[in-house]
Amino acid sequence: MEDLSSQTKELRADIIRMITAAGSGHPGGSLSVIDLLAVLYAKHLRHDPKKPDWPGRDRLVLSKGHACPALYAVLAHRGFFPQEELMTLRKLGSRLQGHPERHRLPGIEAATGSLGQGLSMGLGMALAAKMDGADQRIFVVTGDGEMQAGQVWEALMAAPKFKLDNLTLIVDCNNGQIDGHVNEIMALDPLAEKLKSFNWDTRTIDGHDLAAIDGALSAVKTVKGKPQAIVARTIKGKGVSFMEDNIAWHGKAPNQEECERALKEILHG
Repeated sequence: MEDLSSQTKELRADIIRMITAAGSGHPGGSLSVIDLLAVLYAKHLRHDPKKPDWPGRDRLVLSKGHACPALYAVLAHRGFFPQEELMTLRKLGSRLQGHPERHRLPGIEAATGSLGQGLSMGLGMALAAKMDGADQRIFVVTGDGEMQAGQVWEALMAAPKFKLDNLTLIVDCNNGQIDGHVNEIMALDPLAEKLKSFNWDTRTIDGHDLAAIDGALSAVKTVKGKPQAIVARTIKGKGVSFMEDNIAWHGKAPNQEECERALKEILHG
């Protein structure tokens, strides 16, 4: 996992550079989710950057669409589009919009960012794959703040009913949302126990431990007859000391001085 550890540093640096260049964006949740996406794409998600619409590919729905800088960074490093294009984030006419756009950028499976809808989209993809007899896995990444949405819990009820063992939910539990800490706005815990009670195969991991992420993603593939949930405990703004667990950095771009300080910590800290 050493190479992947080095790669996640570069991905974090790209996130900071992109959002600084754009002058807007969401660094906190992008930095918390990047380890999860990096391991998923490096070792577990079947995809082909040269044929992004390959019918046999697995699907990733980033329900927390505001964290798309993390997804864009991973897609660029995997070869879906040139890495130089990352610096066009949120620019007029750019393919890299502030939330993912399905028909504009290769590798994007769903237009997301209206929080709470991604699991329902993934459920539909997983059910369609089952009906088609297709050997595909669907991964949905949500934030813990959006787990407060009622639509999420409707999907949580439906997936076990249809025995969607090709569906995996990954919850980026960074305990932060735009209004404050999740455990103060609308607490979710005991989240894992709630998911288990809905008949989801559930495990809890450190969402920044690359080996633990790899192990959890390997384990879910062996589960039969029910969907799986990975509750990943993360830190909002992970990797940048002045952003970590600081709600102010949910949706604020660093200035040039802050950018340089952040890059120094990420790459040399």
